[in-house]
Amino acid sequence: MWDNPAKAQEILKALSERQEKFKEWHRFRKEVDDLAMLLELTDEEESDDALQELDRESQKLLEEIRALELKGLLSLPEDKKNAILTIHPGAGGTESQDWAQMLMRMYLRWADRNKFKTEILDLLPGEEAGIKSVTIEIKGPYAFGYLKSESGVHRLVRISPFDASGRRHTSFASVFVIPEVDEDITIEINPNDLRIDTFRASGAGGQHVNRTDSAVRITHLPTGIVVTCQSERSQHKNKANALKILKARLYKKKLEEEEAKRKALEETKSDISWGNQIRSYVFHPYNLVKDHRTEHETSDIQRVMDGEINDFIYAYLLKAPELEN
Repeated sequence: MWDNPAKAQEILKALSERQEKFKEWHRFRKEVDDLAMLLELTDEEESDDALQELDRESQKLLEEIRALELKGLLSLPEDKKNAILTIHPGAGGTESQDWAQMLMRMYLRWADRNKFKTEILDLLPGEEAGIKSVTIEIKGPYAFGYLKSESGVHRLVRISPFDASGRRHTSFASVFVIPEVDEDITIEINPNDLRIDTFRASGAGGQHVNRTDSAVRITHLPTGIVVTCQSERSQHKNKANALKILKARLYKKKLEEEEAKRKALEETKSDISWGNQIRSYVFHPYNLVKDHRTEHETSDIQRVMDGEINDFIYAYLLKAPELEN
């Protein structure tokens, strides 16, 4: 331990994570005992208020136990990392761009409900409504592990608010999730391998956006990976964010090469069109959200759009070994 401080830190971190799991487990055991006692009191008193309290506390405990069980399904090293999530609309102009914005709201609400921090690294608004693209950093333990199930094409069926005839439209958007690279992980990037272009940002931002070349596009020549950032007014900050995303994508590419049995990440970026969707959201003629990989579904579509997608994440993680082999 004394001769190798770096290794010592790694061991202590692993020990702390295990201790935290045991603390949670013992807390749950105590809460189960407390609920059993409350159940006995409820039987004796025959009180509606006590019964309602028992129901509330039981549901709360079940959700906490389920969250712990979810963590147990996340065993890969990258599962613990922050996530970088990107959304792109498919063909269809304003209709699909609006759908991309709806998905962005859904994931931001999910992050807020689950106490993750978020930062929008890059946002390109649509001309009339919606967004042309967005990249969001989601920070917190196991953010990538949870959100990796969301990579793929998402399909929407609804009566279009942009169609004066009130016709039904089908829209598509792709979601792409990669793990953020920790500072202690070395990803060598040769400056000579980068082409850095600056340009004027588009969209909201006032006069500054229109007068300065603050937006940054970085092309990694050996791999062809292109990253764009224009959410900040500072060119320096946009460049730093773009390098962060590039580093994460290069790290993910490295993981794919080392784990040949796992699907290559780029292969998950299917055509944003019919037949490639992982999940459908139907607003008309009935309400239904269905995941086509796990067959999990719900008719409470508003709850899903408000960020309640843990049931879909849980269903995917339970079935992940079967889906990935």
